[in-house]
Amino acid sequence: MHISRRKILKGLALGIPALQLHPFLAFEKTNHSVTAGIDYASNIFFAPGPFEPTRASLRSYQIPGWFRDAKFGIWAHWGNQSAIEAGDWYARNMYMQGHKQYVYHVEKYGHPSKFGYKDTIPLWKAEKFDPDYLLGLYKKAGAQYFMTMGVHHDNFDLWNSKHNKWNSVNMGPKKDIVGMFGKAAKKHGLKFGISDHLWITYKWFSTSKGSDKEGPYAGIPYDGADPKYFDFYGKCEEVFSKRLDWNENGIPESWRKHWFDRMKDLVDTYDPDLLYCDGPMPFEEHGLNLLAHLYNKSAAKNGGITQAVYTSKRPEDGDAGNGICVFDVERGVVESIWPKTWQTDTCIGDWHYNRDRVGKYKSVKTVIDLLVDIVSRNGNLMLNFPLPASGMPDSDELNVLDGITRWMAVNGEGIYGTRPWKIFGAGPLTDVAKNEKEVNSATQFNESKRKTFSYEDIRFTAKNKSLFAFFMGWPEGEDKKVIVKPLAANSTHKIGSVENVELLGHGKVNFTRDEKGLKIALPKQKPCDHAFALKIDGTDLI
Repeated sequence: MHISRRKILKGLALGIPALQLHPFLAFEKTNHSVTAGIDYASNIFFAPGPFEPTRASLRSYQIPGWFRDAKFGIWAHWGNQSAIEAGDWYARNMYMQGHKQYVYHVEKYGHPSKFGYKDTIPLWKAEKFDPDYLLGLYKKAGAQYFMTMGVHHDNFDLWNSKHNKWNSVNMGPKKDIVGMFGKAAKKHGLKFGISDHLWITYKWFSTSKGSDKEGPYAGIPYDGADPKYFDFYGKCEEVFSKRLDWNENGIPESWRKHWFDRMKDLVDTYDPDLLYCDGPMPFEEHGLNLLAHLYNKSAAKNGGITQAVYTSKRPEDGDAGNGICVFDVERGVVESIWPKTWQTDTCIGDWHYNRDRVGKYKSVKTVIDLLVDIVSRNGNLMLNFPLPASGMPDSDELNVLDGITRWMAVNGEGIYGTRPWKIFGAGPLTDVAKNEKEVNSATQFNESKRKTFSYEDIRFTAKNKSLFAFFMGWPEGEDKKVIVKPLAANSTHKIGSVENVELLGHGKVNFTRDEKGLKIALPKQKPCDHAFALKIDGTDLI
């Protein structure tokens, strides 16, 4: 839901300090005036540049070429909740009696009225954290950009925050996680992203103020109800326990402003190439100011051209759909070729590390199939490898990384820098293409419905004058052939001649072409283990 937008004049120069507010304490807006580009009520400042903090102005945003070319990024969805190694949303669910994470917490640490989430912070040591080593692995695996978590719903900042004492420099590992990752990304030549999950924290963390409904601790408030810790757990008066109210209703102006201050601090201090939002762009007025600030700062250092990316999970009613940012799909894939470059964010296991999921990660085939399918639809894949508390990936994660590394070494030419072809694919698992206006938030979380691709499933990409056709499995039997039906001699896709076909990792292969399709004779040995790429050259193929 959008709040009313106030008219804000063009911002002043960078470097003006923002008012530091504790979250959740002020609930009423005050009357105010706007003078000389400063909104004194909310104390919002945005960098000068080509963008005003309005949707009309921000619609002129163009997705930068580096992001369109990158195709593959890796994410470290790693924070204090990883200290427990018991999965995602631990900080919320440990306060919900009967939830498995509540049961685990009580058995391991004690009742949350006595040992709350704040008390888990000293447990996170990050004793093996080596960002240089990690970014070296990720680059070798083919990642073109890397993203660290900035702050999750647990309100714990992973940088030396100016506006929140609950951060990883003051306590816990006592490390500037964001800064250390950013330095390593720059060293390895990777674009650097930061994820923001903060906006919904006001409601998300409300479970910390509840109490058990039954048993020996019934009615005894959890530690989040203690006013001493309202600056961490918040002051939400309603406890959203059974179902999270995932909208902006009831979130006070003080929290909206505090969110902006912390995000602006991230942008000003670490200069990210990408800022990811876990949800829609929040808090219309403040969100638009943040986008204008991010884009204008980027333009100032790039000759007037914005090279920054902001992602939103709302395509249909104003964010990505109206072109002000990049559309992000969580654990899902859009159903046709999206008109502008978009991104899937997903994970090989749980978002936060879960020791019970070790050995149950996505297979290398699943990851590669997902990557190729996404790229064929004009998307990028941002893949999370959840780090354990120590900061060192487990052996199964390293095996998945190794499989991706080996595949990319053979097939990267058909991935990086490509653009979608006339259609994204062919074969039995080709979804029915939909009008771009029908692609909406239903695409979120649809990856669980995916079926296993076979050699009959084809996905296309294009680069320069070459067409790449990935067949997603290797045919069995002695006579190994694949047929690319959309390239038939009588194709409706209005293509010219096929003059040369190369199997990446092998070399030239023989082919024939008739009314049934382009028929490829394959070698006996596979050039890699998954998703095999044909590089097709000729006339008028693209």
